[in-house]
Amino acid sequence: QVRLSESGGGSVQAGGSLRLTCTVSEDTPISKCVGWVRQAPGKEREGVAAISSRGGATYYATAVQGRFTISQDKSKKQVYLQMDSLGPEDTAIYSCAADSIVCRGVASHWFGYFGQGTQVTVSS
Repeated sequence: QVRLSESGGGSVQAGGSLRLTCTVSEDTPISKCVGWVRQAPGKEREGVAAISSRGGATYYATAVQGRFTISQDKSKKQVYLQMDSLGPEDTAIYSCAADSIVCRGVASHWFGYFGQGTQVTVSS
């Protein structure tokens, strides 16, 4: 069982930055890949970024490459998403995601566990 809790969402103007935090709670350490997905109003959920829990390899969606950075602090069991140069197109509910299989990409269908999500709103 993997439980994911997000924090750090909010409202920001275009060009601004936000940092999201995902806290991972596990009965036994099974998660091998942790990432972020997002869902904008009227759109399908899409993968944003992922990080290998053991090796630290990172993966990004094309839409956020160069603007977003995913990182982790294993001692705190936290994964972060630093979001810079935000635009209105980044407005969505961002959810932490995890899976017990090694990272295969950022697509949301690769993840079996999801958090409740946190709202990110970017105004122009």
